Amino acid sequence: MEFWNHIYDHFDPVAFNLFSIPVHWYGIMYVLALLGALFAAKWMIKRDKTKMTQSQLDDYFIYIEVGIILGARLGYILFYDPNTLYYLSQPWQMFNPYQNGEFVGIRGMSYHGAVIGWFLGSLLYYKRHKEISFGEIMDVVALAVPIGYIFGRVGNFLNKEIIGRTTEMPWAIYVDGVMRHPSQLYEAFLEGFMVFMIIFVYRRWKHFNGALILMYGFAYGWMRFIAEFWREPDPQLGFICCGWMTMGQLLSVMMIMAAVVIGLLVNKRVIQTKR
Repeated sequence: MEFWNHIYDHFDPVAFNLFSIPVHWYGIMYVLALLGALFAAKWMIKRDKTKMTQSQLDDYFIYIEVGIILGARLGYILFYDPNTLYYLSQPWQMFNPYQNGEFVGIRGMSYHGAVIGWFLGSLLYYKRHKEISFGEIMDVVALAVPIGYIFGRVGNFLNKEIIGRTTEMPWAIYVDGVMRHPSQLYEAFLEGFMVFMIIFVYRRWKHFNGALILMYGFAYGWMRFIAEFWREPDPQLGFICCGWMTMGQLLSVMMIMAAVVIGLLVNKRVIQTKR
């Protein structure tokens, strides 16, 4: 346990150097997150024999990979970064990996921003390829995203970011001399594995195409809301409501409400259509 408590003292966030450019474990995990989601989606469409083909899925992932990366970065700048106006006035700096002439990589990604980017990318794909319904596309993604999410949160842990709140639990880890919850791993389990299991089981009882993505929004929102109690609030924001609610929890509540409202409206329309 002692080794685990001091894990960051024994771990190098840089995996290797490529032509003198450091390649971080976080970047590797981000790539694995996209690949993991893709392979999970391929497995699901083969297992459930959906209308979406493997080639259609490959094309679709190109759209959403771009949307996710742009949305995640822009979302962080809009929701969390204290230099929002700077980036909006100089948008070319959003993906500048250098600071003061030093290569630091691209830091700061927002999950909720990535969701928006993914949705817009999905909508663009659907408008150009209407061979399958938008709901069917969303349901495939709903089962794939949690798998990719696991890698993403492990990447956060390896990069010593999105740290947990202080604690004296025996499995806590030292972060700059302070013992904290490994909240990134809690999130990998709750928002990744648990959400996947909920959707995997629920898919047997879905009543309409698109039901799985709505369940994803509902389940993820709750899991993220819970996990935020172990996660340190963003230092530039702190608690934004009621003295205890974080930005992540506020966005998660909005996500839950949106999933419930849309689900009720769609289900009502499906029932009326059957009549």
